[in-house]
Amino acid sequence: MAMTDWMIHGGMLDAASEIYGIGRDRWLDLSTGINANPYPLPDLAQDYWYRLPDAGLDGWLRESAAQCYGVVDPQQIVPAPGTQALIQMLPRLFPPQSVLVVSPTYREHARCWQEAGHAVRTGTFADAEDAQIAIVVNPNNPDGRLYEPQDLLRLARDRLVVVDEAFADVVPDISVAGKVAGANLIVLRSVGKMFGLAGMRLGFGVARPELSCRLRDALGPWAVSGPAAAVGAVMLADEAWIRATRVRLKAAAGKLDGLLMRSRLAVLGGTPLFRLVENPQAAALFEHLCARGVLVRRFANNDKWLRFGIPGQDEDFDRLRQTLAAWRPAVGRALARG
Repeated sequence: MAMTDWMIHGGMLDAASEIYGIGRDRWLDLSTGINANPYPLPDLAQDYWYRLPDAGLDGWLRESAAQCYGVVDPQQIVPAPGTQALIQMLPRLFPPQSVLVVSPTYREHARCWQEAGHAVRTGTFADAEDAQIAIVVNPNNPDGRLYEPQDLLRLARDRLVVVDEAFADVVPDISVAGKVAGANLIVLRSVGKMFGLAGMRLGFGVARPELSCRLRDALGPWAVSGPAAAVGAVMLADEAWIRATRVRLKAAAGKLDGLLMRSRLAVLGGTPLFRLVENPQAAALFEHLCARGVLVRRFANNDKWLRFGIPGQDEDFDRLRQTLAAWRPAVGRALARG
């Protein structure tokens, strides 16, 4: 089957269901890097649904986010309706410049800056020295590559650096969110990944006051709904859940690594929320998995790669193991030996 957009974006269950004739509720969706065991939604006062979000609610959300991300001044936090909104908005706040997107990574960054009239190219981290604006995803998607905070701060001395930390909740030590004061940095954070609440559409920009004010003005009033703000404020302050989730996800990622390697799939890297594998028969394996209701992620720029999200339950691991075992007899024998 020719590769189409639904294959290279995570979570496209409606399209997969139609193509393979498998009901949406029968899929094991491993196509995203979203925690399959999300934060338990708190009970909300109905008032959050009825009235406009006020300054008190906004302040509560920003204070919780600042505490979670190690940011001293909550004024540096800009709540947004998901980081995708920030990715699309940011390029329109700056005059056309040379932009380097450290790649391979999310295609949305390059697309949005290019559509806003910037001269965009992709390259390595070293290539960013020649650009006026650098875009770095840390940890990177899809390979989990990490960039040290001191290297990002050095890069930001002479240019604006936008650091997309969508997956940094699971590896907090690499974050530069707490270092934006006085720096040429804009950090993007998301609650859709580790917290597993992608449908809530809540994210944050973190920047020094001058830049955070520009972000806030561009978003306009009431950018985040009252219910999303209230849930976000509660869960970002839940340190016990955050610590326990990091431990659980790291263990689950290790378990998935073992399963993938026994399936003769080379694990190239990833984070505790996803693993990237390489195999010359990746396209055939993708079709095999889809035909059995298991959805993973393909890539337009590399037909040997597949990305697996972390299964949420033991039965999901068992289903994936059985599906991989049916792929090739040799794999099945290896998995049977455990």
